[in-house]
Amino acid sequence: MNWDIYVKLMANFWWINTAISLTVIFFGRKKPSSTLIWVMVINFIPIVGFLLYILLARDYRKVKLFSLKEKQDSFIKLVANAQAEFIREGQFQFGDDRIAEYDDLVTMNLKQDESFLTQDNDIRLFYSGDEKFGSMLEDMENAQRSIDVQYYIFRMDTIGNQIVEMLERKVKEGVRVRFLYDSLGSRGIRRKHRRRFTAAGIKHASFFPSLLPHLNFRINYRNHRKIVVIDDKIGYVGGFNVGDDYLGRYKNIGPWRDTHARIQGLGVLGLKIRFLKDWYYASGEKYYEENEVTAERNPSGNCAIQIVTSGPDTKFTNIKNAMLRMITNAKKEIYVQTPYFIPDEGMLDAFKTAILADVQVHIMFPSNPDNFLVYGATTSYIGELVMMGARAYAYKKGFLHTKVMLVDDLVSTVGSANMDIRSFSLNFEANAFFYNEAINKELKEQFERDLEDCMELTPELYAARSKWMKAKEAVFRLFSPIL
Repeated sequence: MNWDIYVKLMANFWWINTAISLTVIFFGRKKPSSTLIWVMVINFIPIVGFLLYILLARDYRKVKLFSLKEKQDSFIKLVANAQAEFIREGQFQFGDDRIAEYDDLVTMNLKQDESFLTQDNDIRLFYSGDEKFGSMLEDMENAQRSIDVQYYIFRMDTIGNQIVEMLERKVKEGVRVRFLYDSLGSRGIRRKHRRRFTAAGIKHASFFPSLLPHLNFRINYRNHRKIVVIDDKIGYVGGFNVGDDYLGRYKNIGPWRDTHARIQGLGVLGLKIRFLKDWYYASGEKYYEENEVTAERNPSGNCAIQIVTSGPDTKFTNIKNAMLRMITNAKKEIYVQTPYFIPDEGMLDAFKTAILADVQVHIMFPSNPDNFLVYGATTSYIGELVMMGARAYAYKKGFLHTKVMLVDDLVSTVGSANMDIRSFSLNFEANAFFYNEAINKELKEQFERDLEDCMELTPELYAARSKWMKAKEAVFRLFSPIL
């Protein structure tokens, strides 16, 4: 190539990249750390970096994507505001007096997400796919009126087909079935499957579909929620998606360790509301059913719950804020199980502050990663806390996918949100927050059982890691805001 032409070409690239970088800085309106990372990517990988920015960095903040009918939205807001006011005035009757010690957490969830508190719930926790799917299929079999299904990943394999066959049978019995799936996570659902759903009478919709067949470049802003509501009286929420891998049937992954909750009581109403908002947005249906947001009281239940949801369209990072409050309220101990541990600066400081206040912090993460980039950043953050006094455990029996946190004796959360920036800011998530001693005790006992399949990451082991591992951690941690 002629040298003069090459110099002119590179000069043009420089000006183009400079213009693109300035555009990102002045119009991106993201957190400074994310902006700096994207400017680096754009300049290190000319043209390609900008294409990645366009594909990955679309901003949905302050855009209200989801809603119900105006009357329904207003009623939910009224209930949440009334509960917050009664709590503030000391007039709210908690089923367990100890919940009053966490009235700041309850109130914050009410204000930021209109997550009303219900106290009549029966909870069953599942730690294996066989138990979770067995229970869910049984509840679907007994459905009389409606089944609403929402998953990030839904594979049309053995368990996926088993669920679809169940839905097809229930439609024939007159049960209304709605099926919502994320178009990227469930990209295995093809046209032939959609034709099957339509032919069977299953109402179905995909979240953020691509304009191009089989290709979806919108990696960010995925609907990561896993929600099932049956007859408006039984709800499921947690970490399990639908696929044979979640039953431990993939030899290259091994046994799958996850956590899911079955809820029976008024707490189901929170899941129903979340499903309807997502459904109406994705399906384009009108809000035609005036009395659709309903639930049944459970006279035998005694577990208090708030269903908290968040996403890039919400004003606040609701789930992250609730977890932060749990950490700052902790007096004795914190237990975390997560497949990815990439906290932002605020969350990391909260853990550090807890450690400095002599709170025992326990973190469990998978030793067999499904993403080497994320894993490098994960070990970096966890190692930093270990060196301060936290205890960390690498789970070695298959893959740990559970998303659980509990503090002290009363408060815990189970849901779809990982302990990472992507779940807190870039994906649409749903978590149940429990205020119940029995649930905390059960989750802690399961944590202790899982320890039998773990290797502890001690300060000595972390300090002795290889130079190559140290280099990987430094690089991958740098890109944490966009992982």
